[in-house]
Parts: sequence; structure tokens; C-alpha cells
Amino acid sequence: MVRLPLTPAEVERGQRLGALLRRARGNRSMLDVALDANVSPETLRKIESGRVATPAFPTIAAIADVLDLSLDAVWAEISLPERDARRTDIERTGRERLPA
Repeated sequence: MVRLPLTPAEVERGQRLGALLRRARGNRSMLDVALDANVSPETLRKIESGRVATPAFPTIAAIADVLDLSLDAVWAEISLPERDARRTDIERTGRERLPA
């Protein structure tokens, strides 16, 4: 399977996701959170560092559950700049920009 390169927006979204998970994890060890979520510590490390910008939904759902984050809160945090960009495009052009 050939993976298409990530867009700058996808990379930025991955970085926002990683920052959110690091903040939510707080002082808890990465190992404890990863094991509680049934993911490898290396996977959690890559997600938190932004190296995995588009992790699988079940992985994020499991980590969010362990960190007591609602998926709505995760989505709101990582999609905010995209919504702002869409709103700006609509205001400027009268139509929504199509995803890249």
C-alpha cells in the first residue's frame, strides 16, 4: 500500500493532537497510560510527538478514554483552526473550500 504524503494541515492537526494528549496525561507516565489504553508506549510516544499525524480512530478512542477526554473535546481541539479557515473562506468567497 502506498501512502500519500500528509498535507500541512494534517501534520498540524497531528501536532495539536499530540499536544492535547501530553497536557491531558499530565504527570502520569507514558508507560502507564499506554498500557492502560492497550497501545504500545512507542505508539503513544509517536502520537504525542506528532510523528504519527493520523493515528487510527480506535487508538485515539482508547487513549482518550484512559485520559478521561471525550472524543468531542478531542475533535474540537484538533479541528479548531480548520473550522476557522473554512469560516474565513466562506466569508471571503461566499463558498466553502474543498478539503485538500
